[in-house]
This record gives sequence, structure tokens and C-alpha cells, in this order.
Amino acid sequence: MKTEINIEKVKADAEELFRKGDFFCSEAIVSSIRDNFEIDMPEEMIAMASTFPVGIGRSKCVCGAVSGALLALGYFFGRTKGGDPKVQKTLELANELQQSFKDNHKVLCCKILTHGMDMASGEHKAQCVSFTGEMAKKAAEIIVREKGLKTADGL
Repeated sequence: MKTEINIEKVKADAEELFRKGDFFCSEAIVSSIRDNFEIDMPEEMIAMASTFPVGIGRSKCVCGAVSGALLALGYFFGRTKGGDPKVQKTLELANELQQSFKDNHKVLCCKILTHGMDMASGEHKAQCVSFTGEMAKKAAEIIVREKGLKTADGL
């Protein structure tokens, strides 16, 4: 794992992966975190993120960008053994991340966030690209802070 992270690059890479159509929001975030942190995360983690776009399988529930960022946090801080109390810290970090999104956008619900937008429109895509970058950046900030890493961009 890298010890110095360019948080703005994490954001920009996630946005570009979505904008180009390579990945949807959640996949783009996991991919960007994986590549920019240079971690030994299996590619299957990106595949796991494929279930979350458009509010979980197109159901328009929880914003996929939030879900992707939460997956990234879980990779770094989640537990793998039942009963491990570190889950409490993981839940705190997850709450911090989702609360930052709610502070900025009031809700986590894709249906409300995209209300009145044509799903094929430029307006919709631009908003989702922005959410993707925002959540990739927030996840990276939390990871950097909690792991005691340095930032290459002064954030």
C-alpha cells in the first residue's frame, strides 16, 4: 500500500471511470481506491460493487456512490471474524461517510436525488459523476486519516 495518497487523483480517477462509461459509480470508486492506494484488493471487489449502481440494482434506493465508498471503507476497516469488536469503529466511519453525503444532499435515496431527471440525460450523468467523485474523495480522506497516511495534495 502506498503511504502517500493524492486524494484529488482518487476523486478525478473515479469520476473519469464513470464519465467514460468504463464503470458505474460504485465500481468506479472501488477501482479508483484500489489503484490509487495500490492495495492487494482482488478485482472481485470491483465485481461486488456491480450490484449497487442506480440505487442498488436499478431500484433507485441508496445512492450507488455512497454504497461504493462504504465498500471501500469496509475493505480497510471491516471485520472478517465474527465477534471482532473492531466493527464498532467501522460503523462509526460508515456513519461519518453517509452523514457527509446527507449533509450535502439531504438524502441518500437515488429516486429523490434524480427526481425529474431523464436517466439518459447529461444532467443526470453529470450529477452522478459528481457524486462519484465526492464519495471517492470522502472515502480516501477517511482512509488516509485513519491509516495515518500522507497526502500528496495537501488535503
